[in-house]
Parts: sequence; structure tokens; C-alpha cells
Amino acid sequence: MKQLTDIQYATPENIWAILQRTAEMIDKTVEIIDKNAQEAAQEREKAAQEAAQEREKAAQEREKARQESEKRMKKIEETMGSWSNNHGCFAEEYFFNSFENGKQNFFSEEFDEIEKNVKGIKKNYKDEYDILLINGKSVGIIEIKFKAHKNDVPKILKKAQTIRINFPEFKNHQVYLGLATMAFYPELEQECIDHGIAIIKQIGDTVVINDKSLKVY
Repeated sequence: MKQLTDIQYATPENIWAILQRTAEMIDKTVEIIDKNAQEAAQEREKAAQEAAQEREKAAQEREKARQESEKRMKKIEETMGSWSNNHGCFAEEYFFNSFENGKQNFFSEEFDEIEKNVKGIKKNYKDEYDILLINGKSVGIIEIKFKAHKNDVPKILKKAQTIRINFPEFKNHQVYLGLATMAFYPELEQECIDHGIAIIKQIGDTVVINDKSLKVY
């Protein structure tokens, strides 16, 4: 009988009130879910923006580091180039002065003239001759390097050809070749000997010449 009595109170008005409260609770729940979703979306957006800013900052720092590195490398290259030029100029002056001051007796001949930094400008045969020793029948070509390498030998050999093209007056001259450097090593010396190029080097305060295997070009 108690149950029947309770059912009697489940009137349409009560049911409607319950449905309204349920709808309100659902709306409130949806509102909370929407709010939480919006906040989560905002947090994600904020996190994405911060990550993008961090990436941009990192990229800027990398670019700045790259530019600074390039500046340092350029400075080093300029300094090394300056040192290299200075060393090259020193070697040229040293050996030129040695030949000019009494060492024109060379290649078993005596030379009347000595010239330095002579340029040949004929098309396809442009070349530069660090020292030329000249007389009426022969010309000696001296290549000067502060520190030479055996890869320089083919360039020296080529000068025996270009000299006659650039300067027709030497067409019938005998051509001798020599390499003068402040630093020789065994493989380089052997390469010069094999090709008949005179070895000219500094030992102490003296310029020593080895032309025992000299070849006429």
C-alpha cells in the first residue's frame, strides 16, 4: 500500500519539474564542458604560441651564431691570406736579392740580366715568371714559393712552353727551370730531380743550388 501511495504523488507537474531540473543540470554540465574545452583550447594555443616563439628565438640565435662564425672565419682567412702574402713576398725578395747579388752564374752559365715578376699576357698562355735570368742564348726561369709542394712541379714545367709564346725573342733560347723555396721535403726534391728542375733552397744564411740533374727545355 505504501508504494501505491508514493506513486500517487508522481503527478505530471512533479515529473515536469524533474525533467526541467534534469535539463538544467544537463545544460550546466554542457556549459562546464564547453568552458573546459575552451580553456583547454586556449592553453593549447598559448602553448603553441610559446613553442613557436621559442623556435623563432632559437632560429634567431642560430642565425646570429652563424653570422658571427662567418665573420670570425672571414677574419681568419684575411689574416692567413695576409700572412701568406707576406711570406710569399719575403721569399721572393730573399731569393731575388740572392741572385741579384752575385749569383747570376747559374745553370753553368753567366746571365747578363735578371728580372722579377715578369708577366706573359698572350691569350691562352698567360703566365707569370717570378725570376728570369737572361743572356743571348739561354733563359732561366725560377719559380719562388715560401713553402712549395710537388703539385707545383707541373706548373713550373708549363712555363718552359709559355715563355716562348709570350716572348718570341726567346724562341730559340735554351730554357732552364728552377724551384726556390724556403721549405723542401724529400718527395718534392725527387720530383724536381726527375724532371730536371734545379733545386734552390735556403740553408742557414746561404742559398744552396743543386742543378746536377738539370735539363734543357
